[in-house]
Amino acid sequence: MLTLYDDPISGNGYKARLILRLTGRDFQAVALDILNGETRTPEFLAINPNGKIPTLVFEDGRVLSESNAILFHFAEATSYWPVDSFARAQVMQWLFWEQYTHEPNIATSRFLRQHRELTDEVTQQLDARKAPGEAALALMENHLSARTFLVADSFTIADIALYAYTHVAEEGGFSLSGYPSIQKWITRIEAVPGFRAMGDA
Repeated sequence: MLTLYDDPISGNGYKARLILRLTGRDFQAVALDILNGETRTPEFLAINPNGKIPTLVFEDGRVLSESNAILFHFAEATSYWPVDSFARAQVMQWLFWEQYTHEPNIATSRFLRQHRELTDEVTQQLDARKAPGEAALALMENHLSARTFLVADSFTIADIALYAYTHVAEEGGFSLSGYPSIQKWITRIEAVPGFRAMGDA
């Protein structure tokens, strides 16, 4: 059986759990507390020297980490990965953008607000992420204003990757009230057959 090392508070871990659920894969979840250094132990570093979750161990001992790489692997030959080559490139474009533009502002703000004392230093970090985070949401809002999903009007791993932290953006201090297209997109994703909420995946 697949073994997923994860922390339930992680949006990146949620991506991995959701694609495994959607594709009907049986897996054993091993919860690690990232706040207490459980991904930095010698035992876990022997599995993933980068010391990050999610980390997936296959039945034959192969190891795959990085949430979007896990999404890609399990989406192949499914409806979550487009047939058209340009649409596939667009999916990858969103996956890269999510990691380099969206997550550093939306996800990091959520982590700081939920798991760090709001010192002056932390407040400054949050302030620095506010405008880039709002810009990321505005870009998504504009894109989704004329679309059902992010790519080719079909639910793909691009939607999974962006949903993970967008739907909890308010936990990072980003109100979604001014983004009606994003709100409708979130509702559509939550109506996808087989969908599991973050706490249930």
